[in-house]
Amino acid sequence: MTAPVRHVDHVMGTAVSLALRGRHTADAAARDAWAAVVADLRHADAVFSTYRPDSAVSRIGRGELTVADAPAEVAEVLAIGDAAARASGGAFTVRPHGRLDPSGVVKGWAVERACRHLRALDDTGWCLAAGGDLQARAADDSEPWRIGIEDPADPRRLVATVPVVDGAVATSGTAHRGHHLVDGRTGRVPRGVAQVTVLDASLTRADVDATTAYALGSGAADWLSHRAGRTALVVGADGAAVAVAGPHHPDG
Repeated sequence: MTAPVRHVDHVMGTAVSLALRGRHTADAAARDAWAAVVADLRHADAVFSTYRPDSAVSRIGRGELTVADAPAEVAEVLAIGDAAARASGGAFTVRPHGRLDPSGVVKGWAVERACRHLRALDDTGWCLAAGGDLQARAADDSEPWRIGIEDPADPRRLVATVPVVDGAVATSGTAHRGHHLVDGRTGRVPRGVAQVTVLDASLTRADVDATTAYALGSGAADWLSHRAGRTALVVGADGAAVAVAGPHHPDG
């Protein structure tokens, strides 16, 4: 198989890469799609970044702007986060310590939304990744993308490889960013878990569920077993990996 053509940029505080296979890889259609993807992600950063004082989220946090007066996508993202908070009993939150921070939703949501530009490329497979999370689609009659899941104890090794025809893979853990995730109920670093990877049709759902399950610590695998349509791999603090499959019917 011909090696995919790759594009890389730095957006939303992380490396974003696009791999293309098939009809549109290095032509004008591919370049235009990549430019549109980057523009979408830069817009999301301008709206949601907690590091930019002029972002809508920062202005809401300072009381200068209401959610109702902010861009419509703010209410959409906060609704996703609030639903995850309810589903996890507060382990996931977009309001840590009373401060508005939808970062746990935004990356997956923004990348999945940006993929609409790639879906318009006919006879072309693509894989859009940001900070280790990705949405991918294989072209018709072509081989699936094979996605490696890193070993949290040694990122040079893989604990598994999964095929993706049309779907998403999201991973939460400490391998690259240290202990940056906490249990929203306690504010403490979760115990009993090293890494959670979730596969789903939607990167928004996969990303939120991976973050939520990680925040639940030793309860990650049990919680994921009740999430319809998801499959997952949970690596415990002891290095043991457990595969999890939720119910097959969709739950939205």
